[in-house]
Amino acid sequence: MAKAKKAEQEEVLEKKLWKAADMLRKNIDAAEYKHIVLGLIFLKYISDAFEEQYKKLVDLKSDGADPEDRNEYLAEKVFYVPPSARWKWLQGRATLPTIGKDLDDAMDAIEKDNPSLQGVLPKVYAQEKLDKTNLGGLINLVGTATLGTKDAQSKDILGRVFEYFLGEFALAEGKKGGQFYTPGSVVKLLVAMLEPYEGRVFDPCCGSGGMFVQSEKFIEAPSGLLQKVQHQEARYRSQRSNFYFRSGKQPDHLAAGQNEPGHTRHRQQ
Repeated sequence: MAKAKKAEQEEVLEKKLWKAADMLRKNIDAAEYKHIVLGLIFLKYISDAFEEQYKKLVDLKSDGADPEDRNEYLAEKVFYVPPSARWKWLQGRATLPTIGKDLDDAMDAIEKDNPSLQGVLPKVYAQEKLDKTNLGGLINLVGTATLGTKDAQSKDILGRVFEYFLGEFALAEGKKGGQFYTPGSVVKLLVAMLEPYEGRVFDPCCGSGGMFVQSEKFIEAPSGLLQKVQHQEARYRSQRSNFYFRSGKQPDHLAAGQNEPGHTRHRQQ
């Protein structure tokens, strides 16, 4: 009963965030808006994880810990977030007309400090057609959700929010939405049929990377580890961030495939 209640509360969070974010979309096309929203969600996620580790290191200063040492975060598999990219600092500037450029600069700074994120984060916030008042409202909205702490990760809150948003964006885009999103229930069924215990998971037509996430979950549930994942270069940004959200692992071990887009999802022996 308690679990059902918690699940209901988390579902309400997903729907609440989506409803508010959709209202702020105004006349921006869903295909463009998804990069704006999902980029902020990812930024909040890594900022939450960073801040939690940062506080621990501050408490351990007397023992020689350095809160600004990148290696302290690497050791805990946490992305280092430079001062100008930290959520608290950015949210404090949410009402300024320069917030778009601030966000783009923040994404650049994070990529420089974390090579595995190179070319992954969106730098689309300074464009003129994006209303900066609405952007500030979106920042404050995303700021109400705790996504990257250890507790939030254990509940997979971020993963569910991210997947829910992908589904809604797919609906908003109509037929084109199918290019980057397949319903989770369909992916789970496909993975269960494939039983990818050995070999490599090969998905040249993948969209958001859900096939990789579900394959790893399927494999790790009974035993074994996913050895290697390949995917198509197209839609690379959302694939890598989604995989990181749902698996809790650095996305740099995903290898881009150079395969014909006509192939369907299958397992390579």
